[in-house]
Amino acid sequence: MPKKDQRPKIVMAGATGFVGTALRRALRRKYRLVCLTRSKSAIIHRSDHTGEEWRTCDLFSLLELEKALVGADCAIYLVHSMMPSARLLQGTFADLDLIMADNFARAAQLAGLKQILYMGGLIPEMEELSPHLASRLEVEEALGSGSTPVTALRAGLVVGPGGSSFRIVVNLVKRLPVMLLPGWTQTKTQPVAIQDVVRAVTESIGNEAYFGNHYDLGGPDVMTYRDMLWRTAKAMERKRLFINIPIFSARLSKLWVSMLGGASRYLVGPLVDSLRHPMVAKDNPLLDQIKRGRIGFEESLAASLGKGGEMSPNPRDRIRKRDDQDIRKQRRVRSVQRMMLPGNRKADWVTEEYFRWLPKALGPFIKSYSPRTNAHRLSLIFKSWVLIEFTLSPQRSSPDRQLLYITGGWLANYKDNRKGRIEFREMLDRRCLIIAIHDFTPKLPWHLYRRTQAVFHLWVMRRFDRHLARIENS
Repeated sequence: MPKKDQRPKIVMAGATGFVGTALRRALRRKYRLVCLTRSKSAIIHRSDHTGEEWRTCDLFSLLELEKALVGADCAIYLVHSMMPSARLLQGTFADLDLIMADNFARAAQLAGLKQILYMGGLIPEMEELSPHLASRLEVEEALGSGSTPVTALRAGLVVGPGGSSFRIVVNLVKRLPVMLLPGWTQTKTQPVAIQDVVRAVTESIGNEAYFGNHYDLGGPDVMTYRDMLWRTAKAMERKRLFINIPIFSARLSKLWVSMLGGASRYLVGPLVDSLRHPMVAKDNPLLDQIKRGRIGFEESLAASLGKGGEMSPNPRDRIRKRDDQDIRKQRRVRSVQRMMLPGNRKADWVTEEYFRWLPKALGPFIKSYSPRTNAHRLSLIFKSWVLIEFTLSPQRSSPDRQLLYITGGWLANYKDNRKGRIEFREMLDRRCLIIAIHDFTPKLPWHLYRRTQAVFHLWVMRRFDRHLARIENS
């Protein structure tokens, strides 16, 4: 009879990325790893290592997450929604990240996890953060909204083989003999080697001394982004002319960094917005533990570069093309809209108010009625002309989260896709409300849908947001 594996069980979300790959290699002998990915291609291409179990899991689905976290001791959360998760995405990366983090916190609490370890970004002491850094802080808060203690490791630029962010720096140096350096290149930053990030994780995972707090990580070198470009050029043996220009044009910076840095606009945009902030680690007990033996910038840079100054590919690169093809083929829609939550109202009240408000807002042609308990139908003129039908799932709903599946209507291809749903959810200690449509498959031809129904949905959401604001102000 095979011996039962007594090692602690860790669930890792974001296991296919640069940081996740390094952590898997370091942790798989000591821990049983359950690696979560929404990519079927990642499952097919994964290496078969003892200590790693791979599962497909959509982090936008609370139900799938609850199943994935059963029996786990701790979890590592490395997720950032900078890349598309549906063929049509309506919503900001911050709102998408928020809803996934809230799902993870709820599922972790239900599973009784001892710890969530989260890898976020350095947070400067400034009142107004960039959208990217504000989102990282918001995710940290959302993960800690349940009863599970959170250990937040905050880092700036992580340097190592396959890192997407540092590849941008390398590509800029490689492709630009003359660099016009905008104002943000004078901002201070403190990069950290991936090996030191791994050391921090192995020190803090499962260690109660680090529960319920955040810890900045940084390497031994503090420099400006200009210095980083210069030191990278020197390491690559490239002579480059640097010319400072006293402006900060985020729009122009995003354009040339995306074009010449070889990175997606989804990744570049939020990162450039954050470059005006100093990214320097503050002293803390965890940083003190790993200070001795930290790897300097030049050493970590040398380890990241291959022959000819080429960066190692990001671990996700080999599956990204297939994932994009699958997303396009599935024809799924995700729409996540953040709104004000009026007064002391709950999500269940907002749900009922939405279906009361719709026919009043859309005039005499749209009817809203309940054909049976927990069901809502929107019809065109006559009740029999059903545009779309929603059915509440009482078992998956609570006063602060209402979940309704799409179960009928002319506008939805619900027979081939039973996952389509809309949810109304309050978050961040009731500071906001999220209304989200997930995995919706339209029945209309795709290009017609994009120009009609999708646009109309956003218009309706904006009007409902204003309606809730009027209730709040009345």
